[in-house]
Amino acid sequence: MKRLLTAAVALLISTASFAQKFAYVDMDYILNKMPQYTEAQKQLDKIAEGWQKEVEAKMKQVDDMYKQFQAEQVLMTEPMKQQKIKEIEAKEKEVKQFQKDKFGPSGELFTKRQEFIKPIQDKIYNEIQKYCSAKALDFMFDRSSGPTMLFASDKFNKSDEILSALGITGK
Repeated sequence: MKRLLTAAVALLISTASFAQKFAYVDMDYILNKMPQYTEAQKQLDKIAEGWQKEVEAKMKQVDDMYKQFQAEQVLMTEPMKQQKIKEIEAKEKEVKQFQKDKFGPSGELFTKRQEFIKPIQDKIYNEIQKYCSAKALDFMFDRSSGPTMLFASDKFNKSDEILSALGITGK
Protein backbone atom coordinates (compact mmCIF):
# COMPACT_ATOMS: atom_id res chain seq x y z
CA MET A 1 0.00 0.00 0.00
CA LYS A 2 2.83 2.35 0.88
CA ARG A 3 4.51 1.61 -2.46
CA LEU A 4 1.29 2.33 -4.33
CA LEU A 5 0.85 5.65 -2.50
CA THR A 6 4.48 6.60 -3.19
CA ALA A 7 4.05 5.72 -6.89
CA ALA A 8 0.86 7.81 -7.09
CA VAL A 9 2.58 10.81 -5.48
CA ALA A 10 5.57 10.44 -7.82
CA LEU A 11 3.23 10.28 -10.80
CA LEU A 12 1.41 13.43 -9.68
CA ILE A 13 4.69 15.30 -9.14
CA SER A 14 6.06 14.27 -12.52
CA THR A 15 2.79 15.20 -14.24
CA ALA A 16 2.74 18.59 -12.52
CA SER A 17 6.31 19.31 -13.57
CA PHE A 18 5.33 18.73 -17.19
CA ALA A 19 2.25 20.95 -17.01
CA GLN A 20 2.29 23.44 -19.81
CA LYS A 21 1.04 26.98 -19.54
CA PHE A 22 -0.90 28.45 -22.40
CA ALA A 23 -3.12 31.34 -23.36
CA TYR A 24 -4.65 32.77 -26.49
CA VAL A 25 -5.22 36.07 -28.22
CA ASP A 26 -7.62 37.17 -30.93
CA MET A 27 -5.42 38.80 -33.59
CA ASP A 28 -8.41 40.23 -35.47
CA TYR A 29 -9.59 41.92 -32.28
CA ILE A 30 -6.11 43.31 -31.58
CA LEU A 31 -5.57 44.52 -35.14
CA ASN A 32 -8.98 46.19 -35.31
CA LYS A 33 -8.21 48.11 -32.11
CA MET A 34 -4.93 49.46 -33.51
CA PRO A 35 -5.24 52.87 -35.23
CA GLN A 36 -2.19 52.10 -37.41
CA TYR A 37 -3.91 48.99 -38.75
CA THR A 38 -7.21 50.72 -39.52
CA GLU A 39 -5.30 53.53 -41.29
CA ALA A 40 -3.27 51.02 -43.30
CA GLN A 41 -6.46 49.16 -44.17
CA LYS A 42 -8.07 52.41 -45.39
CA GLN A 43 -5.05 53.13 -47.59
CA LEU A 44 -5.15 49.61 -49.04
CA ASP A 45 -8.88 49.91 -49.70
CA LYS A 46 -8.33 53.24 -51.48
CA ILE A 47 -5.58 51.76 -53.65
CA ALA A 48 -7.69 48.68 -54.46
CA GLU A 49 -10.70 50.85 -55.28
CA GLY A 50 -8.62 52.91 -57.73
CA TRP A 51 -7.32 49.81 -59.46
CA GLN A 52 -10.80 48.29 -59.56
CA LYS A 53 -12.15 51.41 -61.28
CA GLU A 54 -9.30 51.15 -63.77
CA VAL A 55 -10.17 47.50 -64.48
CA GLU A 56 -13.83 48.39 -64.94
CA ALA A 57 -12.96 51.24 -67.34
CA LYS A 58 -10.74 48.95 -69.39
CA MET A 59 -13.42 46.24 -69.46
CA LYS A 60 -15.91 48.85 -70.68
CA GLN A 61 -13.50 49.66 -73.53
CA VAL A 62 -13.42 45.98 -74.46
CA ASP A 63 -17.20 45.81 -74.27
CA ASP A 64 -17.51 48.95 -76.45
CA MET A 65 -15.07 47.48 -78.96
CA TYR A 66 -17.16 44.30 -79.13
CA LYS A 67 -20.42 46.24 -79.55
CA GLN A 68 -18.86 48.33 -82.31
CA PHE A 69 -17.64 45.15 -83.98
CA GLN A 70 -21.14 43.65 -83.75
CA ALA A 71 -22.62 46.72 -85.42
CA GLU A 72 -20.02 46.97 -88.20
CA GLN A 73 -19.26 43.34 -88.98
CA VAL A 74 -21.79 43.12 -91.80
CA LEU A 75 -19.70 45.71 -93.68
CA MET A 76 -16.36 43.97 -93.04
CA THR A 77 -14.51 41.44 -95.10
CA GLU A 78 -13.49 38.16 -93.45
CA PRO A 79 -9.85 39.25 -92.95
CA MET A 80 -11.09 42.54 -91.40
CA LYS A 81 -13.37 40.59 -89.04
CA GLN A 82 -10.51 38.31 -88.00
CA GLN A 83 -8.26 41.33 -87.38
CA LYS A 84 -10.90 43.08 -85.29
CA ILE A 85 -11.54 39.92 -83.24
CA LYS A 86 -7.78 39.61 -82.57
CA GLU A 87 -7.69 43.26 -81.41
CA ILE A 88 -10.62 42.71 -79.04
CA GLU A 89 -9.11 39.49 -77.65
CA ALA A 90 -5.72 41.18 -77.20
CA LYS A 91 -7.34 44.08 -75.34
CA GLU A 92 -9.30 41.67 -73.14
CA LYS A 93 -6.15 39.66 -72.40
CA GLU A 94 -4.37 42.92 -71.50
CA VAL A 95 -7.13 43.82 -69.04
CA LYS A 96 -7.05 40.37 -67.44
CA GLN A 97 -3.27 40.60 -67.09
CA PHE A 98 -3.59 44.03 -65.50
CA GLN A 99 -6.16 42.63 -63.07
CA LYS A 100 -3.86 39.70 -62.23
CA ASP A 101 -0.88 42.04 -61.77
CA LYS A 102 -2.82 44.17 -59.32
CA PHE A 103 -5.06 41.66 -57.50
CA GLY A 104 -3.44 38.26 -58.08
CA PRO A 105 -1.81 36.15 -55.36
CA SER A 106 1.56 37.77 -55.99
CA GLY A 107 0.14 41.04 -57.28
CA GLU A 108 0.75 44.61 -56.22
CA LEU A 109 -2.09 44.63 -53.68
CA PHE A 110 -0.54 41.66 -51.88
CA THR A 111 2.84 43.42 -51.90
CA LYS A 112 1.30 46.64 -50.60
CA ARG A 113 -0.53 44.70 -47.89
CA GLN A 114 2.78 43.16 -46.80
CA GLU A 115 4.41 46.60 -46.84
CA PHE A 116 1.68 48.24 -44.74
CA ILE A 117 0.53 45.43 -42.43
CA LYS A 118 3.66 43.36 -41.74
CA PRO A 119 5.35 45.97 -39.51
CA ILE A 120 2.18 46.17 -37.42
CA GLN A 121 1.97 42.39 -37.14
CA ASP A 122 5.66 42.21 -36.23
CA LYS A 123 5.09 44.73 -33.45
CA ILE A 124 2.26 42.60 -32.06
CA TYR A 125 4.26 39.35 -32.36
CA ASN A 126 7.20 40.92 -30.54
CA GLU A 127 4.89 42.05 -27.75
CA ILE A 128 3.37 38.56 -27.56
CA GLN A 129 6.84 37.03 -27.27
CA LYS A 130 7.74 39.43 -24.47
CA TYR A 131 4.45 38.67 -22.73
CA CYS A 132 4.94 34.90 -23.02
CA SER A 133 8.48 35.17 -21.66
CA ALA A 134 7.38 37.35 -18.74
CA LYS A 135 4.45 35.05 -17.87
CA ALA A 136 6.41 31.82 -18.57
CA LEU A 137 3.83 30.67 -21.11
CA ASP A 138 4.63 27.66 -23.27
CA PHE A 139 2.03 28.31 -25.96
CA MET A 140 0.06 31.27 -27.28
CA PHE A 141 -2.73 30.49 -29.71
CA ASP A 142 -4.54 32.79 -32.11
CA ARG A 143 -8.28 32.32 -31.77
CA SER A 144 -9.07 34.25 -34.97
CA SER A 145 -7.07 32.00 -37.27
CA GLY A 146 -9.73 29.45 -37.97
CA PRO A 147 -11.47 26.49 -36.42
CA THR A 148 -8.40 24.99 -34.74
CA MET A 149 -9.58 26.19 -31.34
CA LEU A 150 -12.98 24.71 -30.72
CA PHE A 151 -13.37 26.16 -27.24
CA ALA A 152 -11.44 28.61 -25.12
CA SER A 153 -12.31 30.03 -21.75
CA ASP A 154 -12.15 33.82 -21.58
CA LYS A 155 -9.79 33.59 -18.61
CA PHE A 156 -7.06 32.51 -21.05
CA ASN A 157 -7.74 35.38 -23.50
CA LYS A 158 -4.80 37.77 -23.23
CA SER A 159 -5.74 40.07 -26.14
CA ASP A 160 -6.47 43.08 -23.93
CA GLU A 161 -3.19 42.61 -22.05
CA ILE A 162 -1.27 42.62 -25.35
CA LEU A 163 -3.18 45.73 -26.46
CA SER A 164 -2.36 47.37 -23.14
CA ALA A 165 1.33 46.55 -23.59
CA LEU A 166 1.09 48.19 -27.02
CA GLY A 167 -0.37 51.28 -25.39
CA ILE A 168 -3.92 50.76 -26.69
CA THR A 169 -7.02 50.41 -24.55
CA GLY A 170 -8.97 47.25 -25.40
CA LYS A 171 -12.59 47.47 -24.38
